[in-house]
Amino acid sequence: MLNNGTIESKLLIEQHFHGAYGVDFANCNVEEVLELSKKLIQNGIGGFFPTLATDCVENIKKQIQVFKSAKMQQTSDMADILGIHLEGIFLNPLKKGIHDESQFMDLTIENFQRIEDEFIKIVTLAPELDKDFKLTKYLKDKGIKVQAGHCTGSNLSLCDGVTHLFNAMSPITHRDGSTSLSALINDDLYTEIIADSVHLSDEIINLVFKSKPNDKIILISDCLPITNSDKSEMEFCNKTIYYDGVKATDKNGVIAGSTTLLDKIVKILGQKHFDVINLIDNIYKYHNVEINGRIFWSDNFEILKVEKNSRIIYNK
Repeated sequence: MLNNGTIESKLLIEQHFHGAYGVDFANCNVEEVLELSKKLIQNGIGGFFPTLATDCVENIKKQIQVFKSAKMQQTSDMADILGIHLEGIFLNPLKKGIHDESQFMDLTIENFQRIEDEFIKIVTLAPELDKDFKLTKYLKDKGIKVQAGHCTGSNLSLCDGVTHLFNAMSPITHRDGSTSLSALINDDLYTEIIADSVHLSDEIINLVFKSKPNDKIILISDCLPITNSDKSEMEFCNKTIYYDGVKATDKNGVIAGSTTLLDKIVKILGQKHFDVINLIDNIYKYHNVEINGRIFWSDNFEILKVEKNSRIIYNK
């Protein structure tokens, strides 16, 4: 905390993010991505990994090219596009969540090569479906972060991280192994959490803080395109998603992603007296990236000022 009572942190980095302000990463164009990048930096988000949910091979390849093109056209007043997070295709139907299981594919190197691109930096997959961990090893040899998610397996020994802990994965039981349990007890695994007061209870967040080394906790939003828009419903993963002002679900009540941007999640945790500011550095270490910028927060975790590349981007 600075002498005037403000709190300083690095810029936020969002590694699990499907869109916002009505921009849908499944069908957006370059201009929409650039405009969204300008809005994100106003929220203190200095970089992001556009996250592609389950889709057909052709559309995934098309959208990767959209983000690569947008990356080449970015200016200093935008949140940096850091690479693609591929969440879909290689998931377990038993833990599909909101994803369209009809488009899931076998976890093989050959199937990944159908969409392979150097801009893919993170892949979420179900490790229990990866025979002899061949795909996992292939991805890691390419320098891609492998995260266990939408899965039931407990052997996470070759994974780098875990995707949205407790959501769409096998839970903790007192007799058998599970994804959630392995994520908590493995101190080497980076672990995403959606701390939006919808996806995780305060008790579970307390458990995470007590079980995991704090430098291995990654804050994410898992934001949907409907976030900060005037829409009350949208299409996502070939399903209609309804937003009731608190959470976004399909017609059966299955929770989709969140509707809370990452700066608001920091505010939620900070106001509940979690040690949130120190968590912001973790994702920089996970991806070995640097973004020149900082956020100044009030003692109530409201953003007062955002700087990037020594330029004031936002000043309340």
